[in-house]
Amino acid sequence: MFNPNVVVKNIVTQPAFDNAVSLIARALLAYIFLVAGWGKLTAYSATVGYMEAMGVPGALLPLTILVEFGGGLALLFGFQARFAALGLGVFSIITAFIFHAGAEDAINFMKNFAMAGGLFFLMLHGAGKFSLDALIEKSEV
Repeated sequence: MFNPNVVVKNIVTQPAFDNAVSLIARALLAYIFLVAGWGKLTAYSATVGYMEAMGVPGALLPLTILVEFGGGLALLFGFQARFAALGLGVFSIITAFIFHAGAEDAINFMKNFAMAGGLFFLMLHGAGKFSLDALIEKSEV
C-alpha cells in the first residue's frame, strides 16, 4: 500500500538531502533572531522604552541583543548549535509570556512557541554536517 510518509522518509534520509535541509532549517531559524537583534541594536532607545513599558528593565537590552544576534549567528554557522538552540528556545518561551501574552498578540505568542519547538528539535538532532560543530567534532576524533 502507498504510504506518503515512507516516500518522504526515503527522500529526506538521504545524507546529501539531510545535510542541505539541516543547513536551510538553521538559516530559517536564525533569520528572525538576527533581524530582531539587529533591529534592537539600531533602535536602542526605542527598544529600552518598549521593554520598560512591559515591565522589563531596559538594562537587560544588551543581554537581549547578545542572545538574539549572537544566538542567531551561532545557529547560522552551526557553532555550539545545541546550546544556542536550547537557549533561544527558552528565550522564545519566556518572551512569549512577557511580550505577547495578550489576546491581541496571540499570533506572536504562538509564533514564539512554534520557534521554540523547532529550536528544541535542533537541540536534539544537532546542526548537521554543514556546520562548525561538525568540523570541531571531526577534529576531536
